[in-house]
Amino acid sequence: MKILKRDSNEPEALELMNELSQILEKITGSSGRGSFNIEDVRSPRSLFAVAYLQEEAVGCGAIRPIDETTAEVKRMYARLSGKGIGSALLNYLETEARKMGYTKLILETRVINRKAVLFYESKSYKRIQNYGKYANRSESVCFEKKLMD
Repeated sequence: MKILKRDSNEPEALELMNELSQILEKITGSSGRGSFNIEDVRSPRSLFAVAYLQEEAVGCGAIRPIDETTAEVKRMYARLSGKGIGSALLNYLETEARKMGYTKLILETRVINRKAVLFYESKSYKRIQNYGKYANRSESVCFEKKLMD
């Protein structure tokens, strides 16, 4: 598997994000598109990454800046389950975030999306009080992970 930084407007990136939106719509009733601005991952100290298996795009993930020390994980998606794609992508995002000077990653997912909740918990993400637009939204659950050198 290889993971590469990509522009979020490239066809492979858009295809993966559209698939993710369709899946989220089925699981949660919301595509998640309203919580993601493609320009947020094209700004300084942000990135969009695509995972490849044998030259096929099989997953994506992004980080966007919140403040000087905190970035938010966005649009995490693995097309194939059980292949380690999500783990590799998240590890890549964490490594790149450290290189950019971030000391913490945060993210939101839906409580009903048990697979995502269990995934982030298994990767040492800790539940935190819902932040920003997710505050006081009982359908949301927020996480953070402090990045160590």
